[in-house]
Amino acid sequence: MAKRINRAIELLEQDQPIYYAGGHTGHVLTHEQGLMDAHTWADYINVGMEHGAFDMTGLDHYMQGLIDGGPTASGHRTPAVIVETPVEGSSEEIIRFNAWQF
Repeated sequence: MAKRINRAIELLEQDQPIYYAGGHTGHVLTHEQGLMDAHTWADYINVGMEHGAFDMTGLDHYMQGLIDGGPTASGHRTPAVIVETPVEGSSEEIIRFNAWQF
């Protein structure tokens, strides 16, 4: 049985490296893709919205596909997902203006 919500956290707690799948310029955000990605080899899935489409509806469908396709081989409900948001981090003010994304 899984100790944490995802395998990436468990590995980091053991000072182990984690590996990811997914690009930095967008991801196919459909329920069907989520079903396929639910059994990825990777410790986490990167969803690149920084240089791709900012698609929250697609992300919702994708995450539901991960849930419906789970559990993972390690017994977790889904793989970990890290979303790169489209934010320029050059100043505190810009980050605060974009806080609604988080």
